[in-house]
Amino acid sequence: MIAMDDVSLSQGGFRLSSISAAVPKGSVTGIIGPNGSGKSTFIKAAARLTSIESGMIYIHDIPQKEMTAQEIAQEIAVLMQTRTAIPSMTVRELVALGRSPHRSIWKKSSKTDQEAVEWALDVTNSRVNENRMLHTLSGGERQKAYIAMALAQKTETIILDEPTTYLDIAHQLDLLELLKQLNETHGITILMVLHDLQQAAKYCDRLIAMKRGQVYQIGTPKDVLTENFFKEVFGIQAEVHLDGEHPLIIPIASI
Repeated sequence: MIAMDDVSLSQGGFRLSSISAAVPKGSVTGIIGPNGSGKSTFIKAAARLTSIESGMIYIHDIPQKEMTAQEIAQEIAVLMQTRTAIPSMTVRELVALGRSPHRSIWKKSSKTDQEAVEWALDVTNSRVNENRMLHTLSGGERQKAYIAMALAQKTETIILDEPTTYLDIAHQLDLLELLKQLNETHGITILMVLHDLQQAAKYCDRLIAMKRGQVYQIGTPKDVLTENFFKEVFGIQAEVHLDGEHPLIIPIASI
């Protein structure tokens, strides 16, 4: 779905260097690494929310630089972390914004637009809140509404920057279960930044591990999340036990 070939860029004094990585179609891919390792910058580049200095990025084998912003939005839905004020609108109004890449601002909603909104409300279990104002929702309900907006774009790929931030553990797991279900049931490719490595181990098919602006390792959670990985990337001692295909991580101490 998305491929980077020797991509480098600088942003705000931070640099990504020689990034080569691919996000396979139909996968749940997690980007992990310490704070400041380049995770959010990686997904900004993937969605062309920031410019690159060198290298190439491809979307469906098409050079990203040859695509318009609208064409990219028809292929990839992006939910970045925001701390801005909550929009004064209902859930349904927010979800309907997801249809923007598919129609002119002057054009009325089509039957296709309406069907996409209804589907997005249903698959995220947001219909019960469709007429509620966003500011009245819990954090978990609001995050589902934003995911419904992304789904209404009807793209094959959704990119999320730390989607579980500010949620309690129950809502975190509920949200990750929803994303996994969207992947397995509807074939949506998921690329997301995750801080909780145990959650990354359980819910991701592949991991892209970042360290100091470079890709440290790419592979399955079983291959990436080793005791040596925690020592080299996070500077901690940890025990890692396998529970089937899912590593079980027990942090011990910083080194």
